Amino acid sequence: MEIVLLTSTLVFYLLSTVGFLLALVSPQQLFGRIAPGLLLVACATHGGAIMVRSLSVGYIAVTNPYEAVSFFTWITSGLFLLVQWRSSLTVLGAVVSPIGFVLTLGVFVLYTQARALPPALQSSWLPVHVTLAFLGNAVFCVAFFASLIYVFQEKRLKGKKIGGVLRHLPSLETLDKLNYRSLSWGFPLLTLGIVSGAVWARHAWGHFWIWEPRPILSLVSWVLYAFLLHYRSFGWRGRRAATLTIVCFAVLLVSFLGAQLLPGRHGGEFG
Repeated sequence: MEIVLLTSTLVFYLLSTVGFLLALVSPQQLFGRIAPGLLLVACATHGGAIMVRSLSVGYIAVTNPYEAVSFFTWITSGLFLLVQWRSSLTVLGAVVSPIGFVLTLGVFVLYTQARALPPALQSSWLPVHVTLAFLGNAVFCVAFFASLIYVFQEKRLKGKKIGGVLRHLPSLETLDKLNYRSLSWGFPLLTLGIVSGAVWARHAWGHFWIWEPRPILSLVSWVLYAFLLHYRSFGWRGRRAATLTIVCFAVLLVSFLGAQLLPGRHGGEFG
């Protein structure tokens, strides 16, 4: 059942990608109304696959690269739908849907059979820590996409290349506000994710902090986002804020994916 649901998810991510792209290039508004619905179905089947996996192993399925990438893709797509519902940013769907499709393809490559949970992960802190951390990463992912689109649109506007697909792009002000709101939500979630991880480490290994790649990179990400939010409160806006948001997310992405290949108690075992 898990594979069937994942296969259905892949198909609906592809269909929603086509729908959002058609919504950008076609004058017909029909595609703009259908595409979010297709992405909603993809999220529903994806959530079903994660639930089936979690019920079969007896814990929230986020403890290896396959499960971590799958969970991150699902929660990011769900968060985009919430943004779409409130803001109708079609162009954001045209970015999120194909990435969801590619990551779900990667999930099939990373797929592993369920295994017994290592002793260190057998804790009630597992769902608390991973939910906060993944939600924070997903919110920062929205800020990252908004910043990418901001930089792209600003460059096109300065070159006076308007019309066509660009007519569907939101204003620079809208993208900047979305960036700031996402950062404002993501930072406390990242902070709580790090704090809950430290408490969990104290219970599992006897120390609040371990000097390993994953927690160190998470701390570097936290410092960079704190720096960004601090200076935004003093007037940083526009391209400078968007550029630093892209840099911050690149570090966070290394923390999320790259650290699993490095030695340490998180490496390869815990997304």
